[in-house]
Amino acid sequence: MEPTTDGTGHGTTAVPGPGADPASERGTWTPARARKAFREGLVAPTAGISRGYAQANLIIVPKAQAFDVLLFAQRNPKSCPLLGVLDAGQTSGDLLPGGDIRTDVPKYVVYEDGVPVAEPTDITAYWSDDLVTFIVGCSFTFETALQDAGLPVAHIDQGVNVPMYRTNRRCEPAGTMAGPLVVSMRPFPASQVADAVRITSRYPAVHGAPVHIGDPAELGIADLDRPDFGDAVAIPAGHLPVFWACGVTPQAAVMESRPRLAIGHAPGHMLITDACDNAYLVP
Repeated sequence: MEPTTDGTGHGTTAVPGPGADPASERGTWTPARARKAFREGLVAPTAGISRGYAQANLIIVPKAQAFDVLLFAQRNPKSCPLLGVLDAGQTSGDLLPGGDIRTDVPKYVVYEDGVPVAEPTDITAYWSDDLVTFIVGCSFTFETALQDAGLPVAHIDQGVNVPMYRTNRRCEPAGTMAGPLVVSMRPFPASQVADAVRITSRYPAVHGAPVHIGDPAELGIADLDRPDFGDAVAIPAGHLPVFWACGVTPQAAVMESRPRLAIGHAPGHMLITDACDNAYLVP
């Protein structure tokens, strides 16, 4: 697999873990199988892995910062839809039964004073019983529904990480937390954009309907070929860029607000949960 970039200034290479299945088979993995592969060394964007199961963003902060993160999420539910919060020091829970939040994500980003200082595949060395984990909905969760409806998902089809961009829209601040809205982008044929809106609007717990369609300049995005996180995708003629609120938003707030310590998932390298996608589908 070709190296990709994760937007933090470093490249990533998908490397198979011990006994890892071929990439073409990863869509059939159970969440437990996927988490085991990550724990054993597989590093790869998670789009398309464990089809039918919800994926999630992470933001982990010391307990003293946790209320500000919680309030930030409540004030910005489109970009930060909370699926769960672990107690201080807790490393597992209902969304990853038998798992370990410190090892079961393919790659993390560690921030000190808002600056990314490491991209480990295991955060045990940074762990303390003071840390609180927030599990935030991810738009990868509705991608199976898009594909099942015959809509192309460019980054999966092209074998790269989803492109993500900082925007000129400001989130509602909360305590020490403030920052811009981050969006993910998927291009669709103009004739299928309405279908994409309809399908994703039924998943409000994982960002729901798009926040913008069309001209990226209206979001302050100067160049779709230069995402802030993830990889650029080819946009065929006749396709429109469609933008969804993104769960990397809390990490953008961390970079701006500069808490002493914070840990997130590497963009596009999500926690795969045991919750079914349909658990977040509304009629």
